[in-house]
Amino acid sequence: MTANRWNGRRAALTAAAAAFALTTSGGAMAAASAEPARPAGVVVPARTQADEHNQADVTFAQEMIPHHRQAIVMAQMARSHDSSPQVKALAERIGRAQATEIETMTGWLRAWGETVPRGMGSMEDMAGMGHDDDDAPSMPGMMGRAQMMDLDRASGRAFDTMFLTMMIPHHEGAIEMAESELRHGSHGPAKDLATDIIRSQTAEIAQMRAMLTAR
Repeated sequence: MTANRWNGRRAALTAAAAAFALTTSGGAMAAASAEPARPAGVVVPARTQADEHNQADVTFAQEMIPHHRQAIVMAQMARSHDSSPQVKALAERIGRAQATEIETMTGWLRAWGETVPRGMGSMEDMAGMGHDDDDAPSMPGMMGRAQMMDLDRASGRAFDTMFLTMMIPHHEGAIEMAESELRHGSHGPAKDLATDIIRSQTAEIAQMRAMLTAR
């Protein structure tokens, strides 16, 4: 084989090898780009513990909602039962805060695809609880039907004393439920709410005890 023919063949082989390498590289690049590209500027947040929830979080919300609703019914009575300005102001603060917390917990349950409790938002609901205090719901601190009816029949100073005497254990029950959420829950915002409930209702218990002592 002459030198010219050999040089020509070697050039052809070199060109073929280069073309193969380019094709292989292009395939690898195509495979690497198969994952959908994210739009510029879009940040995909990492999943954190705060995004997660467990059954304890669900139970906390499903039980605290009716618990709060009963407290709101009790607070609403203060508007029309000739209670003192101090009790009216406390009841208004309790009702407003717990209504907001109900909205928050309702949003969680809907986002999780869980059932939102119904009822317990009026005296009519309370009347359907049963015939005596043994039929009260199982959440700690909840009042039975007879207790709620007695409160609804009271007025003036008697109402104030009964309201404060009933709301203290009701708050203590909410604190117990919140402490359970802190121990067993995993949803960050739910644990934050539990902490807020413990703080605010502990302060309100101290206020109510002082009001009873002053009487």
